Amino acid sequence: MKNAETCARASGISTSSFELRHSFVIRKFVIRHSAVLLLLSPFSAHAESPRPTLPPEQRTNGRQTLAAVMQLKPLTLECAARIESVLGRPICTATIVGAEGYLLTKASEVPDLGKATVRLADGRTAPLREVHRDVRLDLVLAQAVGLTGLQAVSFGAAKPLALGQWLCSTADVGKEPRIGIVSAQRRRIPGTGAALGIRMDEKTPKEVKGVRIIGIASESPAEIAGLQENDVLLNIAGVAVAQYRRVHELVNKRQPGEVIEVRYLRKDKEETCRVRLASRTKVLQNWEGEDFANGGISLRSDNFPEVLQHDIPLYPADMGGPVATLEGKVVGINIARVDRVTTFALPVEAFWPEVQKWMQADSHPPKAVLVK
Repeated sequence: MKNAETCARASGISTSSFELRHSFVIRKFVIRHSAVLLLLSPFSAHAESPRPTLPPEQRTNGRQTLAAVMQLKPLTLECAARIESVLGRPICTATIVGAEGYLLTKASEVPDLGKATVRLADGRTAPLREVHRDVRLDLVLAQAVGLTGLQAVSFGAAKPLALGQWLCSTADVGKEPRIGIVSAQRRRIPGTGAALGIRMDEKTPKEVKGVRIIGIASESPAEIAGLQENDVLLNIAGVAVAQYRRVHELVNKRQPGEVIEVRYLRKDKEETCRVRLASRTKVLQNWEGEDFANGGISLRSDNFPEVLQHDIPLYPADMGGPVATLEGKVVGINIARVDRVTTFALPVEAFWPEVQKWMQADSHPPKAVLVK
């Protein structure tokens, strides 16, 4: 202030005049900026109302969004079925491909079809008979025992599909439709092998010849089967193991979804469990926390000859269901939920020619030959 007064005197301005002008400038500054603050304050009575936003129902696959594709319901939902456990728990979805009860679903999710049932869209249920299992495609052809006259999907070509093209699929295990787009070019997905979801001690325990578990991934095949840290693996699928490398070899050469028997030692007591293997990709993502944020990843999420990738919001239990264009032509079958925004589908050209042969062979089995 003294410097200001000195400058004022040097300029020939009296102190009282300076103070008056200085006070006026301060008041002007405060009034101007207070007005700005009032306009910006959300608590001000004169604040601008927030910009209107879409209601939650219109931001996702809500009723208004799906109204445009509800006409596809007879071509998608009514051609999908739900595979259930003996306790009625949903396992995966199936696509009806033949009026005689033939259906396709994801093979790695149902290693034992004899213990599962199918529930159709109209509520009817039936036991399942396995017709053909294809490990390469991760598909299994089954038949709903005693059900005929079913509505099968109408297949179309997947090759003409372009990036960004709209697609429709079934969600909530075949109960409602969902839409999304083709999000990547068709391509082959190489396999990374199967995994137990464990970390192993590289040193052989002194007290017993085996491999000690020192870590287990959450929700991994090993944890689900009941294995624990400090268990000592003795035998994998009938083969004795004394080194961790041997465990890797035996597991990695198998397909995700396969069930193997594991014998192990826990507190001086030998025990046995059955483990259903998962893709190494799934196990690693789960270890890093990725699996928890997206509702889960399919047991097998890789090693496919060709996939059609889309972004329809689905869950692992929705795999096996149909994927259709907005014209109602089914162009693929969902085969793997990969992450929170990615689902792989087998394009129709990759499986339908083979499936037709399996159905034909099952409908007209070879005649018995009299052995002389």
